[in-house]
Amino acid sequence: MELLVLLNALVTRLLFVLHSLIGVWRVTEVKKERKYWLLALLNLPLCLETGLTLKFKQGKGYKWFSPAIFIYLISIVPSLWLLELHSEFQHCPNKEQPVQNISEKNISETTHIIEKAQVIVKTLSTVCDSIWTLGLHQTFLLILIIGRWLLPIGGEITRDQLSQLLLMFVGTAADILEFTSETLEIENVRNKHVLVYVILAVWTWSMLQFPLDLAVQQVDCCPSVSSKRVFRLLLCRHSADLWNIGIGLFIQDGPFLIVRLILMGHFQVITQMLVFFTAKNILSVMLQLYRLVVLSLDFHASLRYQSNSRKGGVGCCPCEPNNISLPPNNYDTDEKECAAIPLEDSSPVSL
Repeated sequence: MELLVLLNALVTRLLFVLHSLIGVWRVTEVKKERKYWLLALLNLPLCLETGLTLKFKQGKGYKWFSPAIFIYLISIVPSLWLLELHSEFQHCPNKEQPVQNISEKNISETTHIIEKAQVIVKTLSTVCDSIWTLGLHQTFLLILIIGRWLLPIGGEITRDQLSQLLLMFVGTAADILEFTSETLEIENVRNKHVLVYVILAVWTWSMLQFPLDLAVQQVDCCPSVSSKRVFRLLLCRHSADLWNIGIGLFIQDGPFLIVRLILMGHFQVITQMLVFFTAKNILSVMLQLYRLVVLSLDFHASLRYQSNSRKGGVGCCPCEPNNISLPPNNYDTDEKECAAIPLEDSSPVSL
């Protein structure tokens, strides 16, 4: 086992556990009940997964799926749900002033490291609840991207595919953060608990795309697949493109668009940013459908071309000279005709 692979595997999972414990600590501070420390037990499956991965995979990743990221989602999402459902998040007076006064006063008076650490903890406890929740959302998405980058690459994904996946995650994370922050900060939405549950459910559903690597990996295509199984052959040839379209329609842009349309149409919640992101989701869905149509047309055109090529039919491609059939022995008949014509100079001369 390479030392670098082992180090990346352990550091990444330690980062996941640390961020999850910070979320649990914040829930206990908000709820004022120590029973919420039981949420820390959700990190036990990650410890088990770490041991199994180091033993059987030598620290490397799996094909098409990352169990570490999936378990990290399970450990952090309940804490974020509890923080978002806390009723005191609607108002946050004096967001910056208390933090600055307390930190400057106490840090200047203390000289020991332990006392400074206690001051830092107390200072963080005085930060407004909404700022804490937004900060956890932001760091959550950043750690997902950084963690996927640091996790050792499995045998089925290349570095080029990993870079494409990380770029996709950056755009996806920005859109997800805008969805939660832009909708949950509206007062009319906060006052309706059903809407908050729906928004958090859609947000949780959108997170399921992060453990998967299908968006950049092609399924192994067997050349012996029969053309009668058209749908199977389409999935075989364009699996990565179809997965990207499926993410946009069913996991991210589609559900986000439905929620925003319900907010605007039924609940009469209309803001400038809400209208903008609704238009953005509509455009994204239309482009995904257009992409699906283009792939389907190109696929059927390639099937027709292959069928005509096998039959040897004329007219598959007018630019290919192989499709032009010439009459056989044209040049032979011409030579014979030329040889049969007597030349005038060749006649014998009579004396």
